[in-house]
Order: sequence, then structure tokens, then C-alpha cells
Amino acid sequence: MPLTQLDSTAALIVIDLQKGIARLPTVHPAGEIIGNAARLARAFRERNLPVVLVNVTGMASGRTDAVRPKFSFPPDWTELVPELEQQPGDLLISKQRVGAFLGTSLDADLRQRGVTQVFMAGISTSAGVESTARNAYDLGYNVVLVADAMTDMNADAHGHSVETFFPRIGEVETTDRVVEVLRARV
Repeated sequence: MPLTQLDSTAALIVIDLQKGIARLPTVHPAGEIIGNAARLARAFRERNLPVVLVNVTGMASGRTDAVRPKFSFPPDWTELVPELEQQPGDLLISKQRVGAFLGTSLDADLRQRGVTQVFMAGISTSAGVESTARNAYDLGYNVVLVADAMTDMNADAHGHSVETFFPRIGEVETTDRVVEVLRARV
């Protein structure tokens, strides 16, 4: 399969790699996912391409059958994992919904920077990553989903997203291949 074509202005969007979520049990070891996302962030920064770090700070109001947590979260729950090495030039988006576009400035921020392509990584594949990827596709961005830089709490849900749904809205790649494309264009 050919390597992903890199648009002139691409951005990396890292979903919910924050201390509270990285501690949850996932299908793939969170440390590996975080390591791959950190490699991607470094490669994007080397090319002076935008890195968007997304954290979730609450839940949208509305009825749902899902049980809402009845405990208070630890004080560091929303803090990004240190391995991402957040830089002053990174864009931080705090969300209160599943996806990162609705109710935030993400679309306006990306358009202001001339971004036409987004690369996606994070936790959880079938929720935050998929919701954000769907919105990006609907908004007209070229979407690349970095499968080994994302995971889920449910193996079937992760597999369905990566194998069935993601190929319908974008390209599915690996961290190594994306880094190769980014470094080839320096």
C-alpha cells in the first residue's frame, strides 16, 4: 500500500492522552500508545506543523443511559501525560463532549492555520478519536488515522473502528509510516 500523501499543512490531533484516562484499562498498553503519539508529536513539531492536544474536562449535559460517575476525579485527572512534552506552540483544546470539534474552537483554529489534513491518535478509538475523525471528515479535512497510536477499552469496538469504519472516512496508517512521510518532506 502506498504511503499517505502529506498535504502542505497537516496537523496532529491527540485525543484524551491525559493522566486520568491513561490510567484506565485498555486493549493495548497505554504506554505504547502514548509513546507512539509522542513520536508523532515530535515529528510534526520538527516540520513546524500544528500539534493539537485535546483533553476532556467534563461531560455535556443531556440524558443518557450511560451511568455518570458518582465520584470526584483526582486533581490531576485532566492533565496531559508528560510524555507528550507539551510545547508553548501546541494548541490545547479542552472539551466536554465526546468529539473535539463541537463546542470548541478547534475548527476555527485549524482553518486559521491553513490546515487541510488531520492525523488522529489517542484514547479511545471508538469514542473520542472516532467522533473527532467523523467531524473532521464532515468538515472537509483529509483524515489519517494512526492505528497503532490509539486504543480503546473494548477490543471489538477498537477493531470495528480501525478495520471497518475508518477506511470509509480516511486513510489508516502506522506511526512508523507517518514519521517516514514527515521526515521525507524535510
